[in-house]
Amino acid sequence: MREIEVRGQFITLGQLMKLVGEVNSGAEVKQFLADNRILVNGQPDDRRGRKLRAGDMVTCPTVGSVRLIAGEIQ
Repeated sequence: MREIEVRGQFITLGQLMKLVGEVNSGAEVKQFLADNRILVNGQPDDRRGRKLRAGDMVTCPTVGSVRLIAGEIQ
């Protein structure tokens, strides 16, 4: 399982997919989410703007599980 720090209140699902290297640009996110079954806290979700917070778990077939943890706010 991979852990990603969330700096600030949240990160969007689309931003997370860019961060883990599944897409290169925001333009690719919508298609990626349509083609892959993404689970957020065990529930399917395909909203690129879905707000993810520390404690959330995202599972992607190509990446595996990613847990969001609180990071320092800069």
